[in-house]
Amino acid sequence: LSVSAIYRDRQFTNIFFKITKFISQINLKEPITMIKNNYVFKDNSTNASDNDSEETVSNESEYINDPYPEKEIKNPTVYIYNTHQLENYNNDNLEIYGITPNVLMASYLLKEKLNNQGISTIVEDTNLTEFLELNNWNYANSYRASRIFMLDKQNTYKSLKYYIDIHRDSVNKALSTVTINNKPYARILFVVGLEHKNYQKNLDLANQINELFNKHYKGLSRGVLKKEGKTVDGIYNQDISPNVMLIELGGVDNNIEEVLNTVNAISNILSIYIGFYHPDLSTRYGVNIVAPIDYVSDGGTESGEWTY
Repeated sequence: LSVSAIYRDRQFTNIFFKITKFISQINLKEPITMIKNNYVFKDNSTNASDNDSEETVSNESEYINDPYPEKEIKNPTVYIYNTHQLENYNNDNLEIYGITPNVLMASYLLKEKLNNQGISTIVEDTNLTEFLELNNWNYANSYRASRIFMLDKQNTYKSLKYYIDIHRDSVNKALSTVTINNKPYARILFVVGLEHKNYQKNLDLANQINELFNKHYKGLSRGVLKKEGKTVDGIYNQDISPNVMLIELGGVDNNIEEVLNTVNAISNILSIYIGFYHPDLSTRYGVNIVAPIDYVSDGGTESGEWTY
């Protein structure tokens, strides 16, 4: 093996250990922890889905509790949630442990990254599938369900500025994956509903953040998709706030390494945006983020560091 191949192998191993320990608090270097924690996941095949179509929830991955809930966050800036909470990713290299990564897991990871960067963030950890079942609502009512919890969080936390609904797209890997500086990423897509009177503000937000991705991670974003019509939701709860964004993170064939790389990128871009437009929020927790950040990514070289 070449040195680069060995490095990539070690890098993936480190990511793998980090993910499994994060999800289950199991240390794979100490197998006894698997018995002590009695931690079991259902092994499901990937199931491509559209944001607006009904699908059989039982064919998706399992609900995951937040392994590290934030009990001390009193004034969060960002609220992350998943209208389609159990949309799953490829479980390559994880299937032996019965672990199927999903968008809820990606949300927990993004929360950790943002909090570490000084952007106070919470995740909706209510089991929305269970909530739908308790109310005898079908999958088509998912946005109705997530809306209830969005409004509750908005009423509870007056400090909230941004609402991020993370989904997983149904496109194939050729479209959902990009390599930047020899690192694989799960590509993203912003979705904006045009069926409410204030959609332009949501569209402006998506376009601004999309441009930041184009500047710092060229090729990572697939752009901004505007949706309206009878076959789609058309609002996506974006009428609640001008700062609601829906992000399709990866596709059915993306693995957890690619998703985690993109989570890192999203946290960096949001830190730029929030630091520029809300400097008071970024400094509240001891992090002073100034835009533009000295970061070079032209598709060939990069500094590899974020300068604060």
